[in-house]
Amino acid sequence: MTEYAEVIVDLSSEQVDRLFTYRVPEGMRLTPGQRVEVPFRTKSLEGFVIDIRDKTELDEKVIRPVLRVLEDYPAVLPELIELAQWMKKRYHCNLVDGLRQMIPAQMRGGRVREKTVDMAALLVKGEALEAAMAANARAPKRQEVLRLLAEGPKPVPFLNSVAPGAAKKLAEMGLIGITESGVRRTPYAALEGGLAPDPELMPAQKAAVERIGAALENGGGRFLLHGVTGSGKTEVYIRVIRQALASGRGAIILVPEISLTPQMVDWFRRRFGGDAAVLHSRLSAGERFDEWRRIRSGEAKVVIGARSAVFAPLERIGVVIVDEEHESSYISDKRPRYDAREVARWRADRHGAALILGSATPSIATYMRAMPGVKPVNRLELIEMNERVKGRALPEVQVVDMRDELVRGNKSIFSAALMSAMQETLDAGRQAILFINRRGYSTFVSCRACGYVERCNQCDVSMTYHQADGMLHCHYCGDMRLPPKLCPQCGSRFIKYFGTGTQKVEEEVRSLFPQAKTLRMDVDTTGAKDAHETILSAFRRGEAQVLVGTQMIAKGLDFPNVTLVGVVAADLSLHVPDYRSVERTFQLITQVAGRAGRAEYPGKVILQTYDPEHYGIELAAKQDYRAFYFKEVTMRRRGLYPPFTVLARLLVSSKSEETARAAALDLEARFNELLDSRPDWRRDVVQMRALEAPLKTLRGEARWQVFIKMYARPSADEVISQMEALERLEFEGARVELEVNPNAML
Repeated sequence: MTEYAEVIVDLSSEQVDRLFTYRVPEGMRLTPGQRVEVPFRTKSLEGFVIDIRDKTELDEKVIRPVLRVLEDYPAVLPELIELAQWMKKRYHCNLVDGLRQMIPAQMRGGRVREKTVDMAALLVKGEALEAAMAANARAPKRQEVLRLLAEGPKPVPFLNSVAPGAAKKLAEMGLIGITESGVRRTPYAALEGGLAPDPELMPAQKAAVERIGAALENGGGRFLLHGVTGSGKTEVYIRVIRQALASGRGAIILVPEISLTPQMVDWFRRRFGGDAAVLHSRLSAGERFDEWRRIRSGEAKVVIGARSAVFAPLERIGVVIVDEEHESSYISDKRPRYDAREVARWRADRHGAALILGSATPSIATYMRAMPGVKPVNRLELIEMNERVKGRALPEVQVVDMRDELVRGNKSIFSAALMSAMQETLDAGRQAILFINRRGYSTFVSCRACGYVERCNQCDVSMTYHQADGMLHCHYCGDMRLPPKLCPQCGSRFIKYFGTGTQKVEEEVRSLFPQAKTLRMDVDTTGAKDAHETILSAFRRGEAQVLVGTQMIAKGLDFPNVTLVGVVAADLSLHVPDYRSVERTFQLITQVAGRAGRAEYPGKVILQTYDPEHYGIELAAKQDYRAFYFKEVTMRRRGLYPPFTVLARLLVSSKSEETARAAALDLEARFNELLDSRPDWRRDVVQMRALEAPLKTLRGEARWQVFIKMYARPSADEVISQMEALERLEFEGARVELEVNPNAML
């Protein structure tokens, strides 16, 4: 009987976002989820089999055959095909955009495959081996190889390093056999150690495990685990995962920053051994492929990773955990613009699993779902852990008004209080973390005579000076150039470097405390593979006393010897033109403060600010999340910001500023016509207009936007669907992208 495969070709285009029918050749066996190569127009393309049918309404003459099967197993599980179909509707993307998330990118095009190595093994034993040794008495290198193989099979490359050519000769003599064998590439292999015992649970931890465990056994549930920094949320995760494994199910644990992954991998491998696999973008192509295959085969049942690990091919899931759920890095900034927290919820619901969103500083939208009055379909059950493990105190927080420091003549980037605390910490043999959420040395270069500021030629932003290479850098497009010696505008020599970044803080520490070894952790120092692990491991071993860094050191990391945290400029992110700026500032300060005093030594935090009376700063210093939540919700409701409204925009980019503007105005006119035809939609629109994007030039392209603010009502979904249709319109020389509640409106 002839079978037909319904295939999505691996080409991201609206024109081919549909199923194509191909004939399955006789003798070929296909199932949904397998990847195939198929003829398409004048060439061949890879594709995903979505369905197999035994009949078709198409003319047999126009149906072409599948050319070949790329793997002998379904690379995409049936559940993940359903997930891709859900993503197509939810995130307004092509089906293939969703399917691509389900496999390592390098599988496409055959850019990665199983690693193999030639292995040698003895074909003779006992007396025959002794006779072979005697026969090769005058060939000591062959004897050495035989002795090594008597211990067990060895890789041929290793044997060749000991005795070049000996293995090949012994194989020709029929004494050893050489076969090809697969070799697994293991990320973080250096972290593999012995299993660690379970610590005793604190009462709050025990209560959390019991409540989530009960839900796990009874069809799942959704939980917000709100625990102060150092309250032991990770141990709760571990115990719930163990319960899931005991019932024959697996677990996915998402972490927000790649910098957290080595620490998490270490913790979980010490508790679960080979059951734990890791997936994230910093792995080599081979490591990611091999870890994915371990998960797909069922060998690994615990998956740890960053955002994309939510698509891990686990067949039976018991718990999905999103650690530090408030992090914006869970939202993809590339098509498809998915939210990993929403995908985690979908997968947990699909498997009847427990969903845990954990944070010391939950996002406003998430915490609202745990409040009374929320619809059951959206509700989260709140579990609170308000004390640190073993009754340890939260760190003492001292707010320093930097305006007073200036009055007293202190023009240093460090207050007197921070310098004194640094000295005390170092004298006591403890460690300190200094946090500033800006990399580089100086944040901008300006002429004091005329006010000229060095800006990127491709982007509408000032360039940052990096002392390490003596260059000006654009942190948006990566452009670099030498700083000017004379002002390009007025020709004066009064060029000055303003602002403070991580490099400048590092230099200041080395100047003030030359006896202290300092490490810096930012985008510039973590570009190399395993750089995060190298820096953090060195600091944990005490090879440095001070760690300077950006937000990648602010969350989740556990350093027992850190007793001081200095927030160098607490208000850097406070006045960014974004409605979430206060929330993000509160989260960053609270999280980085939580790195202090996590073990037996009490912690202290010095919080430097020019705006000490701001509620975001005051409540972060008190680490009072609940008070902050109610204050921020009041401000959001008053300003009509999410979650009370939905923000969306059609972002237009073009090499020509006039082309971008014209396309945006055309889209605005079409949108107004649409709203005029639907008065019920118009009533729910708070604001809609075309205007320049806040960052009006990026990577050499002019940017305009059609911005809309709507009440968060059912009509918003209908309006977004219409925006998706407008996104597909073609404008010569311009590109249109739809963004819904984007991470940043720049």
